[in-house]
Formats: sequence, C-alpha cells, structure tokens
Amino acid sequence: MELHDVWFVLIAVLWTGYFFLEGFDFGVGILTKLLARDRPEKRVLINTIGPVWDGNEVWLLTAGGATFAAFPEWYATLFSGFYLPLLIILVCLIVRGVAFEYRAKRPEEQWQRNWETAIFWTSLIPAFLWGVAFGNIVRGVKIDQHFEYVGNVGDLLNPYALLGGLVTLTLFTFHGTVFVGLKTVGDIRERARKLALKLGVVTALLALGFLLWTQADSGDTASLAALIVAVAALLVALVMVNAGREGWAFILSGLTIVAAVAMLFLALFPNVMPSSLNPDWSLTVTNASSSPYTLKIMTWCAGIATPIVLLYQSWTYWVFRKRIGTHHIAPDAAH
Repeated sequence: MELHDVWFVLIAVLWTGYFFLEGFDFGVGILTKLLARDRPEKRVLINTIGPVWDGNEVWLLTAGGATFAAFPEWYATLFSGFYLPLLIILVCLIVRGVAFEYRAKRPEEQWQRNWETAIFWTSLIPAFLWGVAFGNIVRGVKIDQHFEYVGNVGDLLNPYALLGGLVTLTLFTFHGTVFVGLKTVGDIRERARKLALKLGVVTALLALGFLLWTQADSGDTASLAALIVAVAALLVALVMVNAGREGWAFILSGLTIVAAVAMLFLALFPNVMPSSLNPDWSLTVTNASSSPYTLKIMTWCAGIATPIVLLYQSWTYWVFRKRIGTHHIAPDAAH
C-alpha cells in the first residue's frame, strides 16, 4: 500500500472519529429544544457534553489539517467549491463555542434563553450540512480539467445530498439521545429512551434509502458489507434502547456512524473528489496527493502525536463518566 493510500485511510478514520464524537455532541445540542422541559433539564443536557465538546472538535481540526497536508489539491478544490456551506459550518461552530461559555455568565433569563437557542441552531445546521457536503463529495461535483470546481451553490442542493443531510441530522440526534440516556438519571433518562425509539425508526428508514442509493451508484462488495453492518447495528441499537441497555445502545449507534462513514469512503476510493463532468478530471489519491517525502514526514509525526491525543481524550471521558440529573444542578445554576 502506497503512502497516499495510507493517508486516505487515516483521513477517513479522522472523519469517522469526528462524526462519532461530535455526532452525539450535536445531538445533545438539538435535544435542548426537543427533550428538555425546563431550565434545570437544559442545564443537565449541556453538562453531559460540557467537559468534552471542545475536545471532540479537535478531530475536525486534525482532519482538515491532514487533508491540507496530504492532499492539497483535494483541500483546495473542496474548500473553494464548498466555500459557503463550510463557512456556515465554521461560523456555527464558533458561535456554538461562545454559547457554551457565555450562557451562564449573566443571570438574566432572556440572556440564557438566547444562548440556548444559539446552541440548538448551531448544532442542527452543521449536523445537516455535513451530510450535504459528504453526499456531494461521494456523488461527484462539477470539476473541470484544471481540477477546479466550476459549479455553484445550487448544484450542491441536489436530492442525493439533501437526503444525506437528513440522514446525518437524524442519525446524530439519535446518537445524542442514546448518549443522554446513558449519561442521565430520572425522568429525563426515560424520556430520552422513548424519544430514541421514535428517532431510531425514522433514522433507519432514511439511512437505508441513502446507503442503498450510494451502493447502487458507486458501491462495491466492501461498501455493501459496510452498509449491512450499519443497518444491522442501528436495528440492534433500537433493541438495546428498548431493553434499557444504554451502554450497548450507544456503542451500536456509534458503530452505525462508523460503518456508514466507512461505506462512503469505500465507495469514494480511489477518488477523493469525483468529477461529474468527466471521470478523467476526477481528483484521486494519486493526482491530489503531496510528495512521498511530505507524506513520510507526516506519518512519523502522526505516529508520535496521535497516541498522546487518544490517551488524553480517553482519560477525559473516564473522569466524567458518571450519570447526572436535575438534583445535581444547584438552584442558582438552573436559571
């Protein structure tokens, strides 16, 4: 296996890790409007991800940086062609971080309600747009012979990509609902379980349609296997939710995300960004990659830094592993 193939796999792993972790993170943000009934419950939801949300976004920064260094042509075409949706995602992530930090800085109810609304929308919009973006990457976009995107924003809003956006939105929300069931106690935990059952059914139908569409367009045997794993994991996750086994349900909802993202990258390879105008103009792991020397240096750096990051993040999750409920929220923090 050539180094550019290795880095394609590593970038796929980074995006998978990001969607696994930020997926439930976005889902919890969306649930502040869908699940929480009062201010203490909103505070409980925010506290479930409070210690980890910023660490989850490290995966996005690493994935973007790795793409820039390993596949500069891919990075340039992607970020120029998808400029508007990626800019919207970036603004949402910035506002979302500010909302988490500023919400409790003042006691006024309107102040806190405004920031909670910001958390909701800046979780929902990226959850949808990431699916739209990856749907277009897999489907192919208008790339000319100079490897430049020559389409417009309207071209990105095609049925396949929009379905992909609905899949990531519902799947992340389902993943977040399972996470809330795993991390909370009391009535909110029970309501999260009931909501997860309803969301899971909708998610399964949308995901099945999207993945079958992907398989029909550009799939192979490996992507078919990933499709089967994704759908099976989601269905078993629903069984575990119904049985009150939140730990297993969370692992399986995470496996659904992992298998679904793996399927997209398997369907994409050896392309990194197909051209819908002419297959010969597609960006591939070969023509979009950096020099072998650059990839070699990157491999050494990644081999040293990655285990350290993984150990630190695992330690963070272990420290904040206990369940919480409204009785853990001090009266002055519930407003």
